[in-house]
Amino acid sequence: MNIKYYILAGVTLLVLSVFLLERSEKTVESKPAPLPAVAKTKTPVYVNPKFQHLLDDYEKEIEDLMRISGIPGAAIAIVKDSNIVFLKGFGVKIASGKDSVNENTVFRLASVSKCFSSFLTGMLVADDTLNWDDPVIKYVPSFALKTKEQTEQLTLRHVLSHTTGLPYHTYTTLVEDGTELSVMLAKLKDVDLSNKVGVEYSYQNVVYSVIGEVIHAATGKSFEEEMKERVFGPLNMTDASLDYNTITQNVNRAWPHRIRYGKWRPTSITNTYYNVAPAGGINASISDMANWMMALLGNRPDVIHPETLEQVFTPEVKAPSKNRNYGRTQRLSSSYYGLGWRILYYPNDTLVYHGGYVNGFRSEVAINTKERIAVCLLANAPGMVADKGIPIFFNLFRAQYDSIQAYDNRQRILLARTPAP
Repeated sequence: MNIKYYILAGVTLLVLSVFLLERSEKTVESKPAPLPAVAKTKTPVYVNPKFQHLLDDYEKEIEDLMRISGIPGAAIAIVKDSNIVFLKGFGVKIASGKDSVNENTVFRLASVSKCFSSFLTGMLVADDTLNWDDPVIKYVPSFALKTKEQTEQLTLRHVLSHTTGLPYHTYTTLVEDGTELSVMLAKLKDVDLSNKVGVEYSYQNVVYSVIGEVIHAATGKSFEEEMKERVFGPLNMTDASLDYNTITQNVNRAWPHRIRYGKWRPTSITNTYYNVAPAGGINASISDMANWMMALLGNRPDVIHPETLEQVFTPEVKAPSKNRNYGRTQRLSSSYYGLGWRILYYPNDTLVYHGGYVNGFRSEVAINTKERIAVCLLANAPGMVADKGIPIFFNLFRAQYDSIQAYDNRQRILLARTPAP
């Protein structure tokens, strides 16, 4: 009886040991789950009710602007802290149509593409693949400005801050004619510089796009491949692209519009500016932009380091603000250009901002890094919706700031008083 007992106990102990060993081995072998890509959010998450009141007021303001301006369609995303709190389409994709703009409707981003280019470049700098102060000719030996000295001085920082010394919008006319980038870059050696390299802000499209050639040389992959693999993919920007064919073949795309005979009328999507994709060739939906803004607020360190964001948001040169509406209700103290971004300073606030226009499409994006708020507006027509849409939001935010903060403070006090479980 005792022998059987000990044998049974020994067998039981052996089986249990094997089970625990297998479970231990599985635990050791298993890898931590990767950080998930930012999900597409159709319904805003719950937020501070005072902030929700702000969002409700803002939505009414946009609806009023849409009605007054008569523009066909727009889409807006707002990110607060680590939440997509507003994501909505307004109007229709094409004038007189019934197909509504939704969160996956694709627009052209125009010059907001420049922000993506500095974003990707910053990631490569963090990887030690590139350095902000590397000369362009380190990667593109054939590149040349008017003199050898100017050519040797030009760095990636100069390219992305528009301090190349070239005259304003050099060869943008060739961009609109559809000239290949390689041909336009080769022509830069014939241009007299308007100032020394690194001294003066002078907005560019052609020379800005040399950053794509730099990235290709440094990584062995095209600018498009790198953008898709390192930015669009990880951030779940599933509607985003960098070419004419993709947007024109997408049934869920917005049509560009222009005023003709007093009415907004649709026009064709052109293939201009896709020849300078790093400067103006990205297409995206508002859902894509919301996911990207999550990263811009530092919520995706697996994709881009907060230190890199600080670098691209740091002023490099004084530059006038293009959209005067950002200074109409609150006086601008000064404005600068960083690396692919404008920086707007107010007496008590700072916005990181960029806008774009191409082919009847408008895009606007602005970030308040202190309050951790980012807003993007995409429109299929120029005019007051794109011009005023984001400034109106921040005006409302400033007006309701005290009540929003008071609620947050009360919640923090209540949380501090709640005993731990």
